[in-house]
Amino acid sequence: MPRKIKKTDIQSRALEKLYRVARNCRMCKSPNLALYLDLGLTPPADQFRATDELDLPEIFYPLRVLLCKNCGLSQLSHVVDPRILYQHDYPYEQSTTKTGQSHWDSFAHSVVSELKLKPKSLVVDIGSNVGTLLGAFKKEGMRVVGVDPAPNIVSIANKENGIKTLCDFFGMKSAGKIRRAEGPASVVVGANVFAHIDDLDEVIRAVKYLLKKDGVFIFESPYFQHLVDNLEYDTVYHEHLSYLSLKPLVPFFARFGLAVFTVKQTDIHGGSFRVFVGRKDAHPIDPSVLKFIRMEESRKLHSLETMRGFARRVEKNRQELIALLEKLLSQGKTVAAVSAPAKGMTLINYVGLTNRHIRFISEKARLKVGRVAPGGHAGGYIRVVSDLALLKNRPDYAILLAWNFSKEIIDNLKVFSDNGGKFIIPIPKPRIVDAKEYKKNDSQKNKK
Repeated sequence: MPRKIKKTDIQSRALEKLYRVARNCRMCKSPNLALYLDLGLTPPADQFRATDELDLPEIFYPLRVLLCKNCGLSQLSHVVDPRILYQHDYPYEQSTTKTGQSHWDSFAHSVVSELKLKPKSLVVDIGSNVGTLLGAFKKEGMRVVGVDPAPNIVSIANKENGIKTLCDFFGMKSAGKIRRAEGPASVVVGANVFAHIDDLDEVIRAVKYLLKKDGVFIFESPYFQHLVDNLEYDTVYHEHLSYLSLKPLVPFFARFGLAVFTVKQTDIHGGSFRVFVGRKDAHPIDPSVLKFIRMEESRKLHSLETMRGFARRVEKNRQELIALLEKLLSQGKTVAAVSAPAKGMTLINYVGLTNRHIRFISEKARLKVGRVAPGGHAGGYIRVVSDLALLKNRPDYAILLAWNFSKEIIDNLKVFSDNGGKFIIPIPKPRIVDAKEYKKNDSQKNKK
């Protein structure tokens, strides 16, 4: 007789199509993985739902971080199918801030200058979004091609921004299309995307195939040391599969005959690093590489004990933030949130905030306004509205979910603060800030 299929078997097979569980390290393939941070069950942080989608089921996935005890890479335990994350109405557009645009312009100019790229050199961007970074390279006289898997975002890049963009996940197939059409690339870039990739082996093989012999792969990602130092746990979400530091990267690239030859720190996204990679012996190794590795070792960045200490600090932040908000509510105060970045959705769901704590989220990104935030639905939805609603409804406090752009956001919301509104910055320690005092302290800090 055929084996009777259990209900749990059917459920397991269905779930396997949604995500996979990490059994081996993404970089070194070791099975020696240890759990140290559990942020609970959350929906994908960029799945802002339209009003006609509210009756559809919302799936919550485990959000847990593992440490590879072999190479030191921190990585998620559950890998959600990237088609779920990126190919249904993806709502993120690069650089809706002046700070961000300035960063991308500087990025492109410095790369062209430092690598002495000739006019019309080919630059390819992995996960190019709406083409903001490539637009900056185009202004520098480069030929540009982007690759991105989100159809709605690719449409904006091609039709509105004039940036040639393929709608696909980057790999050997898309790299082959580009090389046949455009020739080899002088530079392949990946801005805030390398940490999003599950099959890194496939991507690096494709990068190597696409590059000229002296070509350079440059990626910029949030730097794990800053995440730990500044308690940036809200940057943990399902798109961010890896939490990058330099030490695990060096042997990883060596497997492909590639070498990290320069590393730089940048301020974007709460503290990032920019890593330059080329074929082995094609570029002199800058002292910055050894400097970063030694610093990570001295800080015990890849120690399980260090990571467990980080997890305890995360739990303390959760308790402090919810206590602060409950205190304000008990005083009859009203609270909203400003900006709806993916990191903010991790914070909302992990801390357990609902529309009792946050009346609404104000946002200027057109792809998010009019939708509801993922998760946080106990008692009702947290709706995303235009920034104008913040000025119209005038809550007493506004939580800055995009705390990495606090200065610019506070400057933009002068009317709110002039009318008595105060801001709450949740990371690394929840604190209430007065706009004038914040600007004064920021000005003094910049003079030092």
